[in-house]
Amino acid sequence: MFRLDQEHVYRATNLDQLAWLEHGFGTRLSSCWPDSRQLSTLRQIHSAKILKADHPGLIGEGDALISNQPGTTLSVRTADCLPIVMADSKTRAAAAVHAGWRGVVQEIAPKAVAAMAENFGTRPEDLVVAIGPGIGPCCFEVGPEVAVQFSRFFPERQDLETRTKIDLVDAVLRQLGRSGITEGQIDASRLCTCCQPELFHSYRRDRDAAGRMVSGIGIR
Repeated sequence: MFRLDQEHVYRATNLDQLAWLEHGFGTRLSSCWPDSRQLSTLRQIHSAKILKADHPGLIGEGDALISNQPGTTLSVRTADCLPIVMADSKTRAAAAVHAGWRGVVQEIAPKAVAAMAENFGTRPEDLVVAIGPGIGPCCFEVGPEVAVQFSRFFPERQDLETRTKIDLVDAVLRQLGRSGITEGQIDASRLCTCCQPELFHSYRRDRDAAGRMVSGIGIR
C-alpha cells in the first residue's frame, strides 16, 4: 500500500517498516522533499547502467544507483518512467532505479538486484521493493516497433506486432519474479502519472513542458 503524506510525498508501507531507512516518491506538489544536499544523482540516459554511490552529488551517467553507505539518499527523476526503490532488510543496502520502457526492455530492475548481490551480498529473499507512480497501461499506448520488444515478457500476447498498450509494472513484476523476488515482497503503487495532472508531471501528457519528480531512498 502507498500513502500520501503531508509533504505530498508517497510512502510505501512495506518500506516504512524498516526503521533504518528513509524513502519517498515525490509529486509535483512535494517542493520541500527531498533535501537536495543529501542526494546522490544521475545523468539519466535510458540505459541499464548501474552505478555505486558513496557520496552526495552527481555520480555519473546511468539509470540506477546502489549503496550501503549511510547519510546519502539515492535518487532518480521521472515524469512517466517508473521509479523503483529496493532495500536489503539484512545487509542494509539500497537501490534506486529509473525504469522507462527502454530500461524495462533492458531489464534494469533485475540487473540492479544482481548488482546488489555482487557488491553487498544481497539475497533476493531479503529484498523489499516499491514501484512508484508511472505511466499506466491505461495511457501507455505504443507502436509495434516498441510493443514487439516486450514479447519475451508477455509470451501469451498475440497483439505485440500492432499498436497496443503495455503494462510496464507487470513487466517489471515478471522480471523480478524470475530473479527470485515474490510479489509479496513488492509494493506497486499502480498510480498513473498521465491520468492525474493535479499530482504528477507527465512527459506523454505535457511533452517539453513537463517537469520532473524526485524519488529516493536513503540509509540513516
